[in-house]
Amino acid sequence: MLTSIRGLSAATLLVGVAFTGTPALADEATPTAPEEWSDTIKVSGHVEAGITANTDGSPDGLNFGHLFTDKEGDVLLNQAILTVERPIDTASQDVDVGFKLQGMYGSDARYTHFLGELDGITNSRNQFDIVEAYVNAHLPVLTAGGIDVKVGQFVTLEGAEVIYAPQNFFYSHSYIFNFGIPFKHTGVLTTTHVSKTLDVYAGITSGVNTSLWKGDNNGSPSFHGGFGLNLAGGRLAIYATTSIGPEIPRGTPGVRPNKDLRYLNDVTIIWKISDKLTSTTDLNYIRDDGFNADGGGVAQYLTYAAGDRLAFGIRGEVWRDDDGFFVAAFPGNRDFANAQKGLPATIIGGGRTTYGALTLGLNYRQPMPKGTGSLLIRPEVRYDRSLNGTTPFGAGARKQQFTGSIDAILMF
Repeated sequence: MLTSIRGLSAATLLVGVAFTGTPALADEATPTAPEEWSDTIKVSGHVEAGITANTDGSPDGLNFGHLFTDKEGDVLLNQAILTVERPIDTASQDVDVGFKLQGMYGSDARYTHFLGELDGITNSRNQFDIVEAYVNAHLPVLTAGGIDVKVGQFVTLEGAEVIYAPQNFFYSHSYIFNFGIPFKHTGVLTTTHVSKTLDVYAGITSGVNTSLWKGDNNGSPSFHGGFGLNLAGGRLAIYATTSIGPEIPRGTPGVRPNKDLRYLNDVTIIWKISDKLTSTTDLNYIRDDGFNADGGGVAQYLTYAAGDRLAFGIRGEVWRDDDGFFVAAFPGNRDFANAQKGLPATIIGGGRTTYGALTLGLNYRQPMPKGTGSLLIRPEVRYDRSLNGTTPFGAGARKQQFTGSIDAILMF
């Protein structure tokens, strides 16, 4: 098999090296093919719960700048996820067909909905969500590595962090993940394996976090794509990805919802410095033409594997919301989805702010008896600060915010 980045997210690589000390790339040895296609269907799942404490408290009960860890002092059932999938063999010389169906219940679903799907059935904090639902195929055509085609609903290519909690080093998310990239798409996505070092992504989607028909907030398509590089014998991976299309809800006054474009651009660089130390750099720039708004910044991660069970990490980030358009809090359980659909919603903005954040954390992984799964525990401390004198934290009263968090993920 080719030692390449095909089919792997930046987050998969980041967490893969944090514990194993080696890049999470394709295996060198090709396993014996199962006799039946159904033998390769996999069922897995996990349950995640955690809590975030704010040392100064907050009058509105919110940790501003956070989405998935936004409730100050409350225990959250973030995710209960079940996945049924049949991964494709991207190195096969024959046509290979697979699928993935992943469902979620928990508080994270407030922010991950495909619009028009399960986002209006309850006003409770814990909600249901379809994270991914697609069919895909590997086609050995055009290039030596062939082309992979994915049709349906899938997570974005962009960013160093993902929805699926076990693939992230930290419990809290970066500003880039929360406000600078899409979460999910509905459409068609192709991956062309041009060579051992280059993959090219290209697809047409209904937009950012949208489904089809009434689930598309403006009815216009978007482009989603980019490229991935695998360099230095697998020790350096670079992803450059983008989503370009109209994203403003129909009926919004003063703009052209079907014509004004939003650009969400991201570059993720993963460098395996040594067998234990990994650097990940996430560069981000976004723009909305309709509101003439810009945002962007950089997040830098370092993770160190102290062994098979223990790893340490640090994340530093600076992210500028140049027009106070992108960073916000959503106190109601349906406010985030309603805001994307153009419906009435409570939105708490942070103004024209340059955000700085520093997060320190560790991961401890405890295998379960007889290989039935594992338990991942992720404590962290985080410091957020306005770098330009604004007061977005503490219900608009403070320049800074200090939080401590811990979550546990039981994987099976």
